Amino acid sequence: MLTIKCAKCKAKIFKYHKIGKGRVLHCWKNRIIKDYSLRNNNIVLCRCGNIIGIEQKRWIKMRQNAFIHTGTKTTQ
Repeated sequence: MLTIKCAKCKAKIFKYHKIGKGRVLHCWKNRIIKDYSLRNNNIVLCRCGNIIGIEQKRWIKMRQNAFIHTGTKTTQ
């Protein structure tokens, strides 16, 4: 389980179940356990206004410098 936080203000954005190793390039919507983000059309925002990613059909394409994460990744 990863906790994805804003890189600017350190506020929580998602609780996300990451499967496999590697970077977080996008977040699958069905693996987001808890969502603290704000939405403006298809843009995913933090409470401070930082753009975290862009919502697409089945996932959210993450901006790499906009977030940090803590937690462990599940290997499969």
